[in-house]
Amino acid sequence: QVQLVESGGGSVQAGGSLRLSCVASGYTYSSYCKGWFRQAPGKEREEVARIETDGDTTYADSVKGRFIISLGNAKNTLYLQMNSLQPEDTAVYYCAAVVGGYCDRPFNSWGQGTQVTVSS
Repeated sequence: QVQLVESGGGSVQAGGSLRLSCVASGYTYSSYCKGWFRQAPGKEREEVARIETDGDTTYADSVKGRFIISLGNAKNTLYLQMNSLQPEDTAVYYCAAVVGGYCDRPFNSWGQGTQVTVSS
C-alpha cells in the first residue's frame, strides 16, 4: 500500500519561509511524477507544483519565483521550499504522486495534508 506522509507545515508571518517534506513508501510500481497541491477554506484544491523524475518542473503562476519543488537523493522524498509567503498561501498542502506512471496520468496517491498558515 502506498503511503505519503507530509511534514513541515506551521505558522509564519508574511515574507517568511517554510519547507515541506513528503516521504513516500510502499510503492508497488514506480512513480515518475510527484507534486504538491493545496486547498484553502472554501476553495477547490489546486496544483502548486509538480516534478518528474528527470527533474522537469511545473509551477502554478501564483507561486512561480517563490516556491521550489525538488526530490531527495533517494527519490522517495519530495520537498517544497516556500519563500516570500503571503496570507493567500494559507491552505492545507498535500503531497501527491502518480503511482505507476508519468505526469500525463492523474495523480492517484495522496498524503494526509499539512496546514500552512501565513499571517499578515
